[in-house]
Amino acid sequence: MKILLVEDYVPLRTSIAQVIRESGHHVDETGDGLEAMHLAIKNNYVLAIVDVMLPGADGLEVLREIRRSQKETAVLIITARDSVEDRVKGLDAGADDYLVKPFSMDELTARVRALLRRANQVRDPMLKVGDLELDTKRRSARRGGVELELTSKEYALLELLMLRSGQIVTRSDVWEQLYDFDQEMESNVIDVFVAYLRKKVERPGLPKLIHTRRGQGYLMEERPEEVHAEE
Repeated sequence: MKILLVEDYVPLRTSIAQVIRESGHHVDETGDGLEAMHLAIKNNYVLAIVDVMLPGADGLEVLREIRRSQKETAVLIITARDSVEDRVKGLDAGADDYLVKPFSMDELTARVRALLRRANQVRDPMLKVGDLELDTKRRSARRGGVELELTSKEYALLELLMLRSGQIVTRSDVWEQLYDFDQEMESNVIDVFVAYLRKKVERPGLPKLIHTRRGQGYLMEERPEEVHAEE
């Protein structure tokens, strides 16, 4: 998933970004409120993590701009201000969650997982398509009870496809969620990436789960009549 991180204290921003990237998500970072507004409007983020005290424009103004733009970005406010009044201001401005500093990275990642599930209208941390299971807490996947060895990018792609199971995921969707916003999309890199994931997910004699829709993108769903054959 693609996440915007807005925090002007560099050591904290670096730590948060590292933890989120290790979870397989792409992160765009900034410490400036005005730049955050520009990024939030230009790109489609599933989640924005926004500090309140920022140069340029404060975090609540960034939040209001996201809401004015009609983007469906979930917003997690992080701040040292812990009064009830401050929390109410953040939630009234449209925040989906509010986390007070100092916080543990375990709590942050748990909040991030919950907001990503909510953004995709999924409540259960265990995602299932047929006999394929993805545990978003443990960041692990199994098919038919057999653990899959996935890279962080492969896990992120699988999570994206499973969160949107039954829906078309375009190549642009994949690129946007897994790569830097300023990188140019290469013609076949997504197809190659999906092919690598298929080799780990599909099993001879079992139903295919990852389907290609020519000219549209990819679809994750179980079709019992379509069985993966040994090539």
